Amino acid sequence: MSGHSKFANIKHKKEKTDAQRGKIFTKLGRELMVAIKEGGPDPESNSKLRDVIAKCKSNNMPNDTIQRSIKKASGEDSSIVYESITYEGYGPGGVAVIVECLTENKNRTAANVRHAFSKNGGNLGTTGCVSFMFDQKGQIIVELPEGMDEEELMMTALDAGAEDFEAEDGTCEIITDPTGFSQVYAALEAAGIEIASGEVTMLPQTMAESDDPAIAESMEKLIDMLEDDDDVQNVWHNWE
Repeated sequence: MSGHSKFANIKHKKEKTDAQRGKIFTKLGRELMVAIKEGGPDPESNSKLRDVIAKCKSNNMPNDTIQRSIKKASGEDSSIVYESITYEGYGPGGVAVIVECLTENKNRTAANVRHAFSKNGGNLGTTGCVSFMFDQKGQIIVELPEGMDEEELMMTALDAGAEDFEAEDGTCEIITDPTGFSQVYAALEAAGIEIASGEVTMLPQTMAESDDPAIAESMEKLIDMLEDDDDVQNVWHNWE
């Protein structure tokens, strides 16, 4: 994966996230609820909740909104049970796509995801058909702070437990083991470093390239259709 394409994809994703902030906040609230039901409302003892809180912050969710969501989720009606389901398939041009969902209606979600793939030139595959092409990692993106050089930021991240560091044109990507993500995120926050985005994600090992504008248009439509679905939490792909 080239640095240029990677950072361009990150910035594009961030722009779309900002444009759909209300929907994103709703989906993050659902993730908070699931994390709390699994491990309790204390982020000190619930690592999954810590990770979701970090994701909320990087998506510009205000702290008071996060706390209200946690309080609400702690008292949420236990009759509402969200199930985590992951779908794998191929987009147009053979692009590998992973779709992570939280749903209380599996039949509805499966039908919607299948329809999105088929309508846009893709097809659903079996479990494991593309996930082997991705690595689960913590990914933190920061803009290089004024007065700090890349080496200083890199050492701060590595000392906190980061696995890898890459910088391009003032934008820095920090990669962590999934279990060490919240620790590195907290260390960067404590150092006063503003974080543009941060989450535990699926990073592609290789990218699928195509110069065909029809494939690009179909992929855009597929991703948009999936991300617009209320049951879909994350869409990961290796499209360049």
